[in-house]
Amino acid sequence: MFSSGPKRWVVTLVGVTDRDTCARLVNRVIWAEPIDDPDAVWVHEAIGADVVGVDGTHHGRCVAVVANPANDLLELENGALVPVNFVVSVRPDGAGGYSALIDPPAGLFDVFDHEE
Repeated sequence: MFSSGPKRWVVTLVGVTDRDTCARLVNRVIWAEPIDDPDAVWVHEAIGADVVGVDGTHHGRCVAVVANPANDLLELENGALVPVNFVVSVRPDGAGGYSALIDPPAGLFDVFDHEE
């Protein structure tokens, strides 16, 4: 499933194998069971989360999730971009917010750590 423009999604449905069947479903609401995946990272949880490295380094807050063809990116308040494949988990922080644990490669934040 991916976005194909503003407020539109492209999906594949089991049993819908031809254009006529698909055309009957255009602009219809389709319901499904919610996804219950404790390892899933949801955008609404990532935005506003404190981003912390596995080494304990605090990198700031996530202000946006940027769509990118290779991997979506967490945009941090200092402008740093973290590919989501480096996100280990996003969990409640116990204070009503979330904390994102990341395992970035060495050097990812060098340009931001040396700014004045």
